[in-house]
Amino acid sequence: MNFSLIQLLVLDVDGVLTPGDVTYDDGLARSMSFSIQDGVALKLWKQAGCRAAVLSGRETSIVVRRGAEVGIEIIRQGVRDKLAGLRALLDEVQAPFEAVCYVGDDLPDAPAVESVGFGVAVANAVPAVKRCSDFVTRRRGGDGAVAEVIEYLLRKQGRWATPASS
Repeated sequence: MNFSLIQLLVLDVDGVLTPGDVTYDDGLARSMSFSIQDGVALKLWKQAGCRAAVLSGRETSIVVRRGAEVGIEIIRQGVRDKLAGLRALLDEVQAPFEAVCYVGDDLPDAPAVESVGFGVAVANAVPAVKRCSDFVTRRRGGDGAVAEVIEYLLRKQGRWATPASS
């Protein structure tokens, strides 16, 4: 695997950027929780000159807000066919499948995970996604799994630099 080719990180949301739980209050408002560690790592990924995207089956303004906070440039929601959505995204940004790391956790992610240059399953992924992945994280989605992937990729590319303490 030539890790230097990987320049685009494509992420599922539920189960990858979040723990995968759906919480409603009495007014049926939805809430989501995200890992601070993932957010810091996504900013480092962008500082390293790489891009990040989201392909999610759900649609919520929460994802748009989080994406803006952490530098996710491309957000596609309501994507039921992840492989077709990935193809469209790659056509749009003019990137080959080999330049992509896709991180998923559930059955709709499997075709995309197995089609990219580096397919990743988070620790809480279903077995089918783990079987077709090149790498399985130790950490669960919503608990630093994305940060783990970014550190792994940047180390493999020789571009990992621990940020200075503030």
